[in-house]
Formats: sequence, structure tokens, C-alpha cells
Amino acid sequence: MTANGAEPKSDADDAVEAAGFDTKERAAIEALVRSYILEHPEILPEAIERLREKESLAAMDAIREDLFTPYPGAVLGNPRGETVLVEFSDYACGYCRRSVEAVEKLIAEDPDLKVVIREFPILSDDSVTAAKWALAAAHQGKYEAFHHAMYAAGRPTLANIEKAAKAAGLDVEMARKAAASPAIAAEISANRAFANQLQFGGTPAWVTASGTLEGAVGEDALRKALNEPGSAQGG
Repeated sequence: MTANGAEPKSDADDAVEAAGFDTKERAAIEALVRSYILEHPEILPEAIERLREKESLAAMDAIREDLFTPYPGAVLGNPRGETVLVEFSDYACGYCRRSVEAVEKLIAEDPDLKVVIREFPILSDDSVTAAKWALAAAHQGKYEAFHHAMYAAGRPTLANIEKAAKAAGLDVEMARKAAASPAIAAEISANRAFANQLQFGGTPAWVTASGTLEGAVGEDALRKALNEPGSAQGG
């Protein structure tokens, strides 16, 4: 309340005054809007989604540079590409596994595409372990090989993680030490913070320079997002 006890004016109050509506006209407009919403409640999820998108874009602007800069080596496609797709993924996620082929097709189509993988293990302790080993593989320049081998191996059990490490040609003892390092733990924590800021609650989730998507949306939706104006990001 203001010093004289009146409620402070809102943006809506200012807009009504600027439009020249009187009190009765405002009441009629508010009643009409209320009636429309009650008769068409299906618009509410769309409005909520629009709000989420708006908030997500605002959050992305604040973290854009860090978000689009990969953990050293944790990248698919062209590491120097100017068109960037960021993927938040979890090796225990079936939808992430389903999206591997779509990402590979996009990479094959566009030699300028850089895919930054954000390890976002949220489904199990073993998926956390797999994420750490993936980043350890990046230390050896074998991130892509481990990434594909881990999805090919199935769910991230300890046996499958070891199988993927061997298939990727990792120095297993070196990888084991790297996976336990504070640097890799910090990267996963940072990815969780990014996901929280972007309001991602699951995997896969995607970021382009022009916006965000969630779920196994398929190559067509990803291609469309990458082709939106302003999608050349670099970094």
C-alpha cells in the first residue's frame, strides 16, 4: 500500500488510464476476459508454456556464454562449428538413446554443427557414474566414442560402463581417476544449475541460440530450431 493507504497502481491500471477507459468499461472488459477464460480453459496450458519459454529465454541470456562453451572435449560434430546445439542428456534415459540417431543425422547434414553435450544424470546413481566416465573419456579425446558405446551398451550398469570404456579404447585406470576428480564433479553440478535456471525437469532437453525444447522431439523439430534466425552462436 502507498503512504496514504491506497493500493499502488499496477501496469494494468496505467494501461487502462492510457486507453481512456472508465471504471465501468474496465469492469466490463475484465468480466469479458474472465468469461472467455472460463469458457476456453484449454488456453491456460498454452499460456503457461509461453510464460515458461519467456522465462527460459531470459535465463538463457544470462548464462549463454557458459552454456554454449563445452566441457573440454565433450562435444560432437564440429568442435569449431558456428551453429550450436546443446543437449542435456542422461545415459539411463531411453528418450536420449532414441535421440542419438536424430543428432547424428543433423551432424551428417551440417559440417558446421557443434553439439555440446551437458551431462545431466538424474535417473540413477549409475547414470551419474556413466556421466563421470563420459567426461573422463573427454580427457583422453575419446568422448564421442564412449558416448556412442555407452548408449549401445544399454542401461548404465557398472558392467556396461566398463564395457563401453573398453569399446571406446580408454585407458581404464586413467579414466577411473579422472571420473573421481573434483573437476568432473563440478561440471555435473554446473550442468544441474544450468538445467534449473532453464527450468528443465527431464531429459533430453535442448538449447539453440534461438530457444529451448524438451523431450525426444525428433530431427525435424531440432532442424527447425537450428534454422531459426540467430541460431549461429559460435563459441
